[in-house]
Amino acid sequence: MTGSQDDTLLERSRRSGLRITGQRRVILEVLEGATDHPDVEELHRKVSAIEPGVNIATVYRTMNTLAEHGLIERHTFEDGRTRFEPAPTDHHDHFIDVDTGEVIEFVSDEIERLQEDIARKHGFEIVSHKLELYVRRIKD
Repeated sequence: MTGSQDDTLLERSRRSGLRITGQRRVILEVLEGATDHPDVEELHRKVSAIEPGVNIATVYRTMNTLAEHGLIERHTFEDGRTRFEPAPTDHHDHFIDVDTGEVIEFVSDEIERLQEDIARKHGFEIVSHKLELYVRRIKD
């Protein structure tokens, strides 16, 4: 996620009134630095490498609290694992590599315009949406 220092997940959590314990700070920092939309088990492994005393229940509770406050987004892709990312400040969509499980974020103004046009033609206004494209790398 990009933005100023005040846009960090830690700062947004503080502004939301959340108590920031040492363990929660580590969880927030690991999630903020993640580029792979980790699930709870992955987060726990990464957090435990920094702060060995953090148990997986703490990570689960923290993810639930962050979601309740709108600070993170949950994604359940085709593999069924619930993955997390800081709530984006700008809309983006996802490619999910079916071979590796890698999640790649992308933005396409053309797709956004097309969705708006299609919705309007059918008499709708888009309120919210998520686009997940399951992809496989083209082999040369």
